[in-house]
Amino acid sequence: MTLTVADLRGAVTRLTAAMERDFDALNTADGALGDGDLGVTLTRGMRAITELSPGLPDDLGQALLACAQAFTKTSGSSYGTLMATGLMSMAKALRGRTEVEASEVSALIAGARDAMQALGKAELGGKTVLDSLDAMAKATAGLDDPRAVAEAAATSAAEALTEMRGRVATIGRARIFGEKTIGMDDPGMLAMTAIAGAIAGRQRA
Repeated sequence: MTLTVADLRGAVTRLTAAMERDFDALNTADGALGDGDLGVTLTRGMRAITELSPGLPDDLGQALLACAQAFTKTSGSSYGTLMATGLMSMAKALRGRTEVEASEVSALIAGARDAMQALGKAELGGKTVLDSLDAMAKATAGLDDPRAVAEAAATSAAEALTEMRGRVATIGRARIFGEKTIGMDDPGMLAMTAIAGAIAGRQRA
């Protein structure tokens, strides 16, 4: 089964609502290990994308590129830049196409992971959003039903968050806190869990 810009618009609606809902939770989590503005970053980014959503072109590559550009304009934060980088990776892969098979989603997530890793110079296992994306790419591999893909992505993101909670953060500003990060959620992973859950239509992250 294929996914189109209509599906992208639906995802944008759900994501925007989820970021508004989790605004305070994301800011609080980020405040413990970072700048405390992750909720602001994601809410502003999704509001900007929502504004242009009705006019997104049928070309998925161009549509995702427009989303990435809108996100970039609203935030200069590191997470915002990473998100835009991931979207641009997907945009490049889908340039000129109006449909994408659900079975291709795993490769698209993996491509976004790799592009974000190249930009951030981080390694897997460092308790970052890269670990969320890696889990999602692996969990969705071999699936060809959109519903199954979305559920697998959401479940694996949540599981990665739980798994990494007991580890020490070794990347970015969080590494400064060392062993104090054990038992704490990485803000970026928490955000990706909310994002994946919203795309799957779940009410709670």
